Amino acid sequence: MKQAELLIIVPAFNEAEGIRGVLADIRSHIPDADILVVNDGSTDATASEAAAAGAAVLTLSCNLGIGGAVQTGYRYAAERGYRLAAQMDGDGQHLPEEMDRMRLALARSGADMVVGSRFVERRGFQSSRARRMGIALLAGLLTRLLGREVTDPTSGFRLCGPRAIALFASDYPTDYPEVEALVEMDNEGLRCIEVPVVMRERLTGKSSISPFKSVYYMCKVTVAVLIAKTRKKKWSVRYEG
Repeated sequence: MKQAELLIIVPAFNEAEGIRGVLADIRSHIPDADILVVNDGSTDATASEAAAAGAAVLTLSCNLGIGGAVQTGYRYAAERGYRLAAQMDGDGQHLPEEMDRMRLALARSGADMVVGSRFVERRGFQSSRARRMGIALLAGLLTRLLGREVTDPTSGFRLCGPRAIALFASDYPTDYPEVEALVEMDNEGLRCIEVPVVMRERLTGKSSISPFKSVYYMCKVTVAVLIAKTRKKKWSVRYEG
């Protein structure tokens, strides 16, 4: 079978209950893409359920967290020569029908990455009030640091072109990857844009981030972002396209 141009990377930790439905939804709306589920050390049947749904599956021997799981996907994409790679959560929050809009934006803008933002048009699920406040604070910080408007820095709904794939395969943040990746791209001279998308509440499970953890997260990610912005350009991988 001929390899697709686009790889959908689905990091998943203990998502056995809903992963088949998520993958079926992706397959229905993005039939021309290949799908990779990165099973991040799950203790349930996530891997077997994903394989039964027809996805390629990479199982990590232990739980690395979202950063390690996503970088595994980008390494897979780079090694196999995919020209596009998208991140979509395994809990069903991201609507695959929004991918056409993201692909069109990437092609027309010449950007290296497109981020699907809930807060440009403010339609669909907007997260809890406490989280919206935290996201707004991070968005304000990044807007000042990067010199461009950022509205949804924690969105994990992303589409990358060849240069971003090569960068993230080589070096990807581990602690607060969605936010720090935006700073890393800016440090390396890569361009990122946002497009409005609709998201929904997760279909299964619940977030591991409690209100108390949200405050702790905000403090730590703010420090991490400020440190990341001071780093010098270090990317040695060059994309030859």
